[in-house]
Amino acid sequence: MEIKVAIFEDNKVLRESLAQLVNSREDMYCTGAFADANKILRSMQAADPDVVLMDINMPGTSGIEAVQIIKEKFPNVQILMQTVFEENDKIFAALCAGASGYMLKKTSPQKMIEAIHETYNGGAPMAPSIAAKVLEMFRHQSATTKNEFIDLSDREKEILGWLVKGKSYQGIAESCFLSIDTVKTHVRHIYEKLHVHSKSEAVAKAIQQKLV
Repeated sequence: MEIKVAIFEDNKVLRESLAQLVNSREDMYCTGAFADANKILRSMQAADPDVVLMDINMPGTSGIEAVQIIKEKFPNVQILMQTVFEENDKIFAALCAGASGYMLKKTSPQKMIEAIHETYNGGAPMAPSIAAKVLEMFRHQSATTKNEFIDLSDREKEILGWLVKGKSYQGIAESCFLSIDTVKTHVRHIYEKLHVHSKSEAVAKAIQQKLV
């Protein structure tokens, strides 16, 4: 049985090379290659994939938001995230949103094919450096998790929710009709109330405490 693969990647060269890689195999083929996830439902219906290769950083709808939508509407589809950077907060948010695995874009073609197979078969492939970060994040969680009363305003909860979804400050500002400076002020207050010092810590705590 051939594995149907859909690709969401805004870099044209990489998108085309991934499609060629997938189509070079006898046991899989690319059913759709998209430059963004802004029409994610329509794209998914057209491609009808078994596995999605999802770029985490895309214009408009972020990869993390796209994962959430896919897992809600197409729960049986497996998703393999791709990124250039090993960003703790986005790794954590993507996995919590429902991604199966997480690979770096510099991964060799052979390793990428293996990761697609593993994802299709229900595995959770991760680049070694990503796996180490995930393990460390969960260790930190286990050591620090406790129930707390955290009094966030509705606006702060809204902005924290966007942070969990991987939105940039600019993206949050546009979504909330605020200036970037106002968003930064809200984020600073969120950090103070959560007793954290970085976005990755804020995202982890938001998920731990079910704040969003």
